[in-house]
Amino acid sequence: MSRKYKFKEKEGAYFISFATVYWIDVFTRVDYFDTIIESLDFCRKNKGMEIYGYCIMPSHIHLIFRSTYGDPSGLIRDFKGFTSRKILKMIQENPQESRKEWLLWMFDKAGKKNSNVKHRQFWQQNNNPIEIWSLKVFEQKLNYIHNNPLESGFVTDSIDWKYCSARNYGIDDQTVLEIDLNR
Repeated sequence: MSRKYKFKEKEGAYFISFATVYWIDVFTRVDYFDTIIESLDFCRKNKGMEIYGYCIMPSHIHLIFRSTYGDPSGLIRDFKGFTSRKILKMIQENPQESRKEWLLWMFDKAGKKNSNVKHRQFWQQNNNPIEIWSLKVFEQKLNYIHNNPLESGFVTDSIDWKYCSARNYGIDDQTVLEIDLNR
């Protein structure tokens, strides 16, 4: 892994992206989206995560955040570990999941390729953190995040993507996930 992709400044804000293995479109059901939202909210309220921007797409997540406890790597590791276990269990136990066998087979396949994984692998291991060291970088990354659903063709206006902080900034809608606008 390149040095430029590590959490160097422990107190700094970072832009990260992480995807499901094989870029599988897992987030196609409200329950799976809500698990991510609930987990981000838990991290915000209980684990010192300040969230400045986010977007949950069908196969990946973009996030601008800061760890108030100075452990951004541990915070993301714990978040990914928890959400991985929970969503895999949800998939396994959901009788309505039409892709259940295929999804579990793909996660098994990914886990077998990785010596660090005991069973199934849900998330790719890289996060590619980029430090937010200026207002210009922040605005660039936030615009990238907010334009993701638009560029993907899911919506014609970023605020229409329910799982994106464009709603927080554009129409001051904090109902899906409260973010740290005033810090």
